Amino acid sequence: MTPHADTLPPACTSRWPGAASVPADTPPHRQPPLQPRPTTPASRPCLPDRRSHTSTNAHGLALAPANVPSLRSLLSRPPCALGTFVPAGLHSPREERRHLKQLAHAGTDFFEVGLAHHDAHLDGPVIQDAYRRALRSGDALNRTVRAVAYAAHLRPTVVMTYWEPFQRHGPESAARLFAEAGASGVMIVDLPDHHAERWQAAARHANLHTPRLVPRRTTDDGLAAVAANASGWLYAPASAQPTGYRGPLDIPALTAFTRRLRAASPLPVVSGVGISTPALAAHVAPLVDAVVIGTPIVRALASAPEQAPQLIAAFAHALASTTTAEPRAHSRPRH
Repeated sequence: MTPHADTLPPACTSRWPGAASVPADTPPHRQPPLQPRPTTPASRPCLPDRRSHTSTNAHGLALAPANVPSLRSLLSRPPCALGTFVPAGLHSPREERRHLKQLAHAGTDFFEVGLAHHDAHLDGPVIQDAYRRALRSGDALNRTVRAVAYAAHLRPTVVMTYWEPFQRHGPESAARLFAEAGASGVMIVDLPDHHAERWQAAARHANLHTPRLVPRRTTDDGLAAVAANASGWLYAPASAQPTGYRGPLDIPALTAFTRRLRAASPLPVVSGVGISTPALAAHVAPLVDAVVIGTPIVRALASAPEQAPQLIAAFAHALASTTTAEPRAHSRPRH
């Protein structure tokens, strides 16, 4: 349920300079230019920087400024970072760009941009409906590439997808397209084990991180195999239910699982799925390096887009007041 406006903080509490003093409902044309979070020498990007503030990609799209921080630097500093999931193609390109900019100002630290798929079986009805709307607009891949190019100019951006669209377009070709658009990585939520080697090679060649979703039921042997081929982060679902789950979370079980992940890999741990309120985000935040908010934002974008920035501001405020209980990852991510 979207918080009432009276319960929201007066302004977002993002770690990005210039964002904290901007009310979430400020019209885009009145907002000051976005200022990137400073990157210290100890947190330089772990991937070669292929971007500059004046360069464009093969599609004529402006790439992200070189001083937008890397995923490594973003996830290695407290407080817990806030990721925002946005399905590409839900609105017209112009509206989509406006929404992305508003969400960045409201407190988003990084974006996950979803590539629409007709069989999003790990997602609940809200995201599935959003994907169906996006697919009706046609040319899902090209629209997602353009959404990623704009999002990456604002905040570090990772593509969220299922394997079938990447397999259909060709993993090597799709990886190259998103890398050229400025994506930091691509997370394939249902990557088949027998295709993992091909995907890892394609992502490595394109210089993309490959975050991996790790189900809680994963055995120690399976966890070691997944961690060995992941980079960017390991994704620990807060709930075993599909996205959009609104019930209670088993925090002790999530605590035990995040400890298993940290024992298996030096990569940061990110959590999402079922983190439906700012209060739940505050409970999860001490365990992980970032939380990702999906269904609550997609629901708002689909029905009342003007409420989405206020909702992100509420989540950002909740995360800013938490402290990290688990050791954070400082080791260099691996491909």
